[in-house]
Amino acid sequence: MSVSHALPIPPKERNLNAAAVVPAAGRGERLGPGAPKALRELGGVPILVHAVRALARSRAVSLVVVAAPPEGVAEVRTLLEDAGLGTLEGTSLTVVAGGATRQESVRLALAEVPEDVDIVLVHDAARPLVPVEVVDAVVRAVADGAEGVVPAVPLADTVKQIEPVAPGRPEPVVGTPERALLRAVQTPQGFPRARLADVHAKAAAEEFEATDDAGLVERFGGQVVVVPGHEEAFKVTRPLDLVLAEAVLARRRANDGY
Repeated sequence: MSVSHALPIPPKERNLNAAAVVPAAGRGERLGPGAPKALRELGGVPILVHAVRALARSRAVSLVVVAAPPEGVAEVRTLLEDAGLGTLEGTSLTVVAGGATRQESVRLALAEVPEDVDIVLVHDAARPLVPVEVVDAVVRAVADGAEGVVPAVPLADTVKQIEPVAPGRPEPVVGTPERALLRAVQTPQGFPRARLADVHAKAAAEEFEATDDAGLVERFGGQVVVVPGHEEAFKVTRPLDLVLAEAVLARRRANDGY
């Protein structure tokens, strides 16, 4: 049984009934030693706070459930309280202990979403700068009947398919996919709540792991559609990504008072 820590906030008027799940239990070791990736600071504010705030800006999102490191649930709860997200944005927040994998963290957080919620978004804590227009576009596409929705952008680079070989050896190219038909997928990804719960249950029963939640919908016969993403919704994974995110945030603050 998961232990949740809810921060009850008076609801504000919404156009759609959506909740967002944020898996934030990973260490993010590619970003270097230190605190878990979601708790690293961007512009003096933890990355997780930026990500939750981005979701809460959507009028459709009435609840955000964060899956925190099991040993850090109280810390994350305090962090979100201190950030004033609930009182500022009018969105209810819940913090639960995450699992050993991203997929397990999503499943544990999804269990805290009330059954009367129609739409669930799953958003990477490491995508702190996603514009609210992307969030809203995903929600609208689910509301229009899609089983799974992913925001995505066209690829700038040519992609090569290779044949795996021993580390350090040249890798033979076996194909060059047509770049115009490829997309780099972002989050938040959106789903009908019942559909997402169903594919997570099936995946757990089969011990199947996917790299994203849309992959689970695809695995069990669902149709996933793509909506336009945004270049600023990139994932902060490596130190250079953090430098770029700092630059984007500084520009937003200078131009928009972000």
